[in-house]
Amino acid sequence: MKVLVDTSFILPTLGIDVGEKVTRTLEKLEKTHSEIHYSQFSILESLWVTVKLTEKMETPPEAVNTGLRSIIESRAYKPVKENSEIFIEALQLYLKGHRDLIDNILYANSLHHNMKLLTLDNELKSFIENKKLKNTIITPDNILL
Repeated sequence: MKVLVDTSFILPTLGIDVGEKVTRTLEKLEKTHSEIHYSQFSILESLWVTVKLTEKMETPPEAVNTGLRSIIESRAYKPVKENSEIFIEALQLYLKGHRDLIDNILYANSLHHNMKLLTLDNELKSFIENKKLKNTIITPDNILL
């Protein structure tokens, strides 16, 4: 299965604890031999989170450095190739009412690259269902061994 991970699933690799549910889900993904993808925009969003935590000295910069290199250079995660169609789709979703452009970019990527979007975001999931859009969303509960 090809899976695009939301930012929440990148944060643990940067040394940021986001809860046991995310950690267990990543372990399950590894056991299913899923192909894990990420967007550069999730990296950006994870850096915003990291900056907030680093200012409070909660996350050591060494863990962030190691985590970023692991994601980007190890080939365990694969980057998605984003093009103008994805950004146009993200903007259309924004105009339809979903105001989180990062989420919109991730969802558009999942559509264009025919992959599942793994997220904890119930608001995005509800928006997609309410607008009767193609549902590419999976949640941790959908990952079975």
